[in-house]
Amino acid sequence: MARSTAMKAAGLILALLIFTFFSLAASSSNNQIQILNAERRIDLSSHIVKVFLTLKVENVGTSPASEIFLAFPPSQADQLALVKAQAAIGKKKKKSYVHLDVNPTQLPDAPNGTKYFSISLLNPLSSGETATLEVLYILTHSLEPFPTEISQLESQLVYFRDSALILSPYHIKQQTTFIKTPSTKVESFTRVEPTKFAGRELKYGPYEDRPPYSFSPVIVHLENNSPFAVVEELLREVEISHWGNLQITEHYKLVHAGARHKGVFSRVDYQSRASVKGASSFKHLLASLPPRVHSVYYRDEIGNISSSHLRTDYRKSELEIEPRYPLFGGWKATFVIGYGLPLEDFLFESPDGKRYLNFSFGCPLAQTVVNKLTIKVVLPEGSKDPSAAVPYPVEQHLETKYSYLDVVGRTVLVLEKKNVVPEHITPFQVYYTFKPIFMLAEPLMLASVYFLFFMACVAYLQIDISIRK
Repeated sequence: MARSTAMKAAGLILALLIFTFFSLAASSSNNQIQILNAERRIDLSSHIVKVFLTLKVENVGTSPASEIFLAFPPSQADQLALVKAQAAIGKKKKKSYVHLDVNPTQLPDAPNGTKYFSISLLNPLSSGETATLEVLYILTHSLEPFPTEISQLESQLVYFRDSALILSPYHIKQQTTFIKTPSTKVESFTRVEPTKFAGRELKYGPYEDRPPYSFSPVIVHLENNSPFAVVEELLREVEISHWGNLQITEHYKLVHAGARHKGVFSRVDYQSRASVKGASSFKHLLASLPPRVHSVYYRDEIGNISSSHLRTDYRKSELEIEPRYPLFGGWKATFVIGYGLPLEDFLFESPDGKRYLNFSFGCPLAQTVVNKLTIKVVLPEGSKDPSAAVPYPVEQHLETKYSYLDVVGRTVLVLEKKNVVPEHITPFQVYYTFKPIFMLAEPLMLASVYFLFFMACVAYLQIDISIRK
């Protein structure tokens, strides 16, 4: 009993020592870095908020620093869709940029649920050295409609909440925040002097010598009539046929996520002056498709929708679609887009003998947020050992699908991700092994069926089933 108590006490002391070590390490890492200048530009021109952050950091400590931490308040943690970073190398005309790895991390001294991301530097920053980092992070569902309901004749007003000061675990010597508005109509904004509003830009700062974790909340009430197009759920099915075709089927559940429409809808007023009598609505969507697309269709529950236009060239294809009715706040639409592609443009063979599909990840519709994206890659029957290389964290699992003339079924690799924005559109790969002998399965099955049918017919004609001799 005494020995067990002693072991528990020793384990508790060891855990406290480890916690203290990491706390001191994080604290010392924060103390050895300071931000000489920080410039933040927030773009509110659409319902997808883009923030461009430029940081000039300096190592004021004695030991090299290999990473820089970004801090986000809890109110923005769930709205973060993407965080990217790059380092500027060289000066002016000879300046180039190098991509840096960004990963979510945790610090033991995080105040009030602050969320952190770690930027890994290419080379450790020695004492006295400086570096310039450029960060892009994207926020979704961060514009709050107010009033929450508007009529057809009213413009849409939204709230945007943030801080005039940049939340950071480091001391910032000088910082400035610029907010770009969609129009010159701004109802109100919080003043944190010095504050200046001119044209379509709201400026906070410059602010000097702010300690770590400084925060000054601001609210901007402004007009934003951009299409609040949100895909609640998107299912993309990519079916591979080794006979030379790639078939894509996309199922959309679309909603206008802006201020809800109240009152009656007048199509006469809308057709006369849609830009005024329906400014917050939208009736067109643009889908960017790969080149050499063919067999394109667009339909909903009722049937085929003819109000679409396809433009193709050797570089890309664009499909402009128009739902059966314009979408106002709270209105929804469900539809399907399908098309075929030549397999040779997307299926390749790796050096180790595996075949792999190289296709685009994300949603082809421009300026849309996808709450839940599911991509199903249907492999040919007989495929084995599927694996995916996706540049973003995704959930994945395997399913089995049965189609015409299938015997054992087709392996389906399912990829799922939430909170997807247009910047997520990048290539991803699906690797698998396949023996060409399996391509003969369906022809042999058809030949066997026809042969057996022919033999049955011959046997039927040769057999005498009459009762007379």
